[in-house]
Amino acid sequence: MNQKVWNKDFALLTLSNFLICASYYSLVSTLPVYVSRDLLATDSVVGLIMAAYTVSAVLIRPLTGFGLDKLGRKSIFIVSLIAYAVIFGGYLFAVTIALMFLVRFLHGMTWGMATTSNSTIAVDLIPTDKRGEGIGYFGLSTTLGMALGPVFGSLIYQQWGYTGMFLAGLIMGLVSGVMASLIHYPRHVVPKENTELRWKNLFESRTFIPALNILLIITTYGGLVSFIALYGHQIGIANPSIFFLVYAAGVAIARFSSGRVMDKNGPKYILIVCLSLLITGFPLLALANGPVGFYGSAIILGMGNGVMWPTFQTMVNNIAAPGRRGAANSTLFTALDIGMGLGMVLVGIISQYASIPAAFIVCSGMAATGLILFLTVTLPHYSKHLG
Repeated sequence: MNQKVWNKDFALLTLSNFLICASYYSLVSTLPVYVSRDLLATDSVVGLIMAAYTVSAVLIRPLTGFGLDKLGRKSIFIVSLIAYAVIFGGYLFAVTIALMFLVRFLHGMTWGMATTSNSTIAVDLIPTDKRGEGIGYFGLSTTLGMALGPVFGSLIYQQWGYTGMFLAGLIMGLVSGVMASLIHYPRHVVPKENTELRWKNLFESRTFIPALNILLIITTYGGLVSFIALYGHQIGIANPSIFFLVYAAGVAIARFSSGRVMDKNGPKYILIVCLSLLITGFPLLALANGPVGFYGSAIILGMGNGVMWPTFQTMVNNIAAPGRRGAANSTLFTALDIGMGLGMVLVGIISQYASIPAAFIVCSGMAATGLILFLTVTLPHYSKHLG
C-alpha cells in the first residue's frame, strides 16, 4: 500500500463521497417545500417523509456492515451508489404522498449502504499510522458536501426547477459510482467467525461504548441543524444558511491539523479540547443577538464537531479487527443516526416549552456529559482494547 494518505484511490473515494453528500444535502432544504406545496402535505406528514430516510438508513446499516465483512467492499459499494443515483429519478414519479414516502425510504437505504461502505473502504485505504489524518480528510468531504449541497440545490432549482434538481442528483450519483468503479480495492479476507448472519455479527461489541458516547454528543448536532435557521430568523439574521458555510470553515480549520495530533498522541487531549469547544460554543450561540455572536459560535462549534467525529471513528477502527471494520463502522453510524434523531426531538420539545436558547444551553450540558463519559469510561475502554 502507498504509505501516503493521498493517492489516486483515496482521492477518487473522497470525491465520490463529496458528490453523494452534496446531492443528499441539496434536498434537505428544498424537498420539504416541494412536498408541502406540490403534494399538499401537512407539516407532520412532511416530517414523517423526511424522517423515513433516517429510519431506513438505521435499519440497513447493520446488515451492510455484515455484508462488507463477509462479501467484501467493492460490489456492495458500487451497487449501492448506482441504486442511490437511480432513485433520484424516482422523485419525478412520486406524485402522491405514499409514493414519496416509499421513495424516501428506499433512498435512505441506499444512503445508509453507501456511507457505511465508503467509510469502511476509507479505513482500508489509509495507512494505519496515518488513520486519524486520513479519516479527517475523508470526513471533510462530507462536511463540504453538507455546506455546498444546499447552495447547489438552490441554484439548480432557480434555473431548472425541481425536475432539474432531481436529475442533477441522479447525474452526481452516477458520476460517484463511476469514480468508485475506478478504485483499486485492497484484497479482502473473510474471517471464518463472521460467516453466519447472527445478531452478534451485525454489530461490533468493542465499539458499543464509543458508539454510546458519540450518540450522546451528536444529539447536540441534531438539534443544531434542525433549529439554527429558525433561531437565526428570531434574532434578525438575514440569511441563516450562511451559518453552515462558516461552520464548514471551522471544521476545515480543525481537521487539517487534528488528525496528525490523533495519530501521534492519541484521542485524550484532542477530544478534551473539541468537547470543551462544544461546551462553550452552545452558550455563546444561545446568547447571540446579532451576526457576530451567531457566526462566531459557528466557527467554534464547527471546530469542535469537526474534530470529534473523525477522532471517534479513528478510535473505533483502531480497536476493531480488520475483518470486523464493516460491523464497527455500521455500529458507529447507527449510533450517529439515532443520536441525530433524538437531538431533533429533544431540542424541539425544549424549544416548544421553553425556548431555542434554552435548548442550546441543554446541548452544552449534553456535551459536558459526553466529556465526562469519555474520560471515565470510553478512554479506559479504548486503552484496554488498543493493539
